[in-house]
Amino acid sequence: MSKSLTHIDESARPTMVDVSEKAVTVREALAEAIVVFPPDAWAHLRENGYTTKKGALLDVARVAGVMGVKQTSQWIPFCHPLPIDGCKINIEPSDTEPQLIVQCRVKTTARTGVEMEALTGASAAALTIYDMSKALGHGIEIRQTRLLSKTGGKQDFQANA
Repeated sequence: MSKSLTHIDESARPTMVDVSEKAVTVREALAEAIVVFPPDAWAHLRENGYTTKKGALLDVARVAGVMGVKQTSQWIPFCHPLPIDGCKINIEPSDTEPQLIVQCRVKTTARTGVEMEALTGASAAALTIYDMSKALGHGIEIRQTRLLSKTGGKQDFQANA
């Protein structure tokens, strides 16, 4: 596997990768972000059905995640705009920790993958959770935003558990 920098041209200037020669394939990516809460904020969220003064926390975060996926090429400078065939944001409370686990799965049929879209979706949802919960305390942390898996390109990827 080559570790060369693909977004640098022969003159060492940043550039968008030309994907015109790549095959159109079904590509899918799954990303995750974890939002950790101080114990008192976590207790408040659970007691109130994950609703804050700003509204239904999980529902609004899901919408924000999808919006982030759809806008990724406008946020990331050299990211290709892609047709999004499917997007699912799943947000679950941990069974053991005061945290919400945000996962974003994105699917496309295109010449390049959707890793950045999945990461952006998970990040946008996590940021929305922070924004809607910050009145409960600023000790909230967004941790471990990462790619869990990708399929459909030259090389599939699966994160270690």
